[in-house]
Amino acid sequence: MGSSSSSRIVRAAAIQIAPDFDRPDGTLERVCSAIDEAASKGAQLAVFPETFVPYYPYFSFVLPPVLQGAPHLKLVERAVVVPGPATAAVAERARARGAVVVLGVNERDHGSLYNTQLVFDADGTLALKRRKITPTYHERMVWGQGDGAGLKVVDTAVGRVGALACWEHYNPLARYSLMAQHEEIHCAQFPGSLVGAVVAEQMEVTIRHHALESGCFVVNATGWLTEEQIRSVTPDAGLQKALRGGCHTAIVSPEGKHLAPPLTEGEGMVIADLDMALIAKRKRMMDSVGHYARPELLSLAINDRLATTTVPMHATRPAVSNPRSHDHDHDDSPYPEHRPVGQPAADDGAPVLRVAAG
Repeated sequence: MGSSSSSRIVRAAAIQIAPDFDRPDGTLERVCSAIDEAASKGAQLAVFPETFVPYYPYFSFVLPPVLQGAPHLKLVERAVVVPGPATAAVAERARARGAVVVLGVNERDHGSLYNTQLVFDADGTLALKRRKITPTYHERMVWGQGDGAGLKVVDTAVGRVGALACWEHYNPLARYSLMAQHEEIHCAQFPGSLVGAVVAEQMEVTIRHHALESGCFVVNATGWLTEEQIRSVTPDAGLQKALRGGCHTAIVSPEGKHLAPPLTEGEGMVIADLDMALIAKRKRMMDSVGHYARPELLSLAINDRLATTTVPMHATRPAVSNPRSHDHDHDDSPYPEHRPVGQPAADDGAPVLRVAAG
């Protein structure tokens, strides 16, 4: 587990490589090889791009919905089941190398896909599985929505680790939820090879701002597409322009400084040593969830329940002769005695009246 000592030094690797579009397990093999390479360079933390396994759904950005059926089904067939053979392979490699691994996958949960971030601790255990809470724009044709249950910071061998994907970093409440849990290393993931230089520029602003505001390190990984892969997504030369640029693999300190030159083109790794003493140095001046916070004025409410499509109805409270005769000032339901145990009082923010069965 992570030590609270401010004298720790953690070596991190942000990895920018291309996926394998051709072989079902090709990208997974590239992940395991990259973990080996990062570990051979002394890295204790390896961070991979957004939904890197089997690959980010680039097709959804450049193809109209009527043409997405075949590539979408191919992605479904190759998507990762958690837990499953793919997660077992990464867990084994993390354990063998003694490294914490943060990996983005397309997760298949029966008939749905999700943008999922996995954090493997250095002993191979899966410390966190979370789903992107709101897919962005074209991504809503591919992935379902996540929930607040995954907005967690976890203790690992390298410290307290949190993660968000792509434009979740533009949701200040999502970021604050992790800040409030005192994350020390924030792992950010973006697809890369998308939209162009403007996205890379915005990404740099985003990760440096989060580092400053949170008082944590940010390790950001973006993907990369070769020219051959770009042509395989679309033969349209005009649309191919949308699949270039947008890469900014980087490691940023709590003071908002790059700890190594960012990688914006090609494959490679950004490796840097994280001096954990810099967290206290930053937070001594500005701790946005501590001495610089004003919770009596501003606070965050989080629904951290795991999303479910069913609510059990068999466990009910005893009925009373006149349910209206009781004081319900502290219950949102007009008939709390009949509400099933564990069922929320009402749909969040919706004027819903639940009628008791029977």
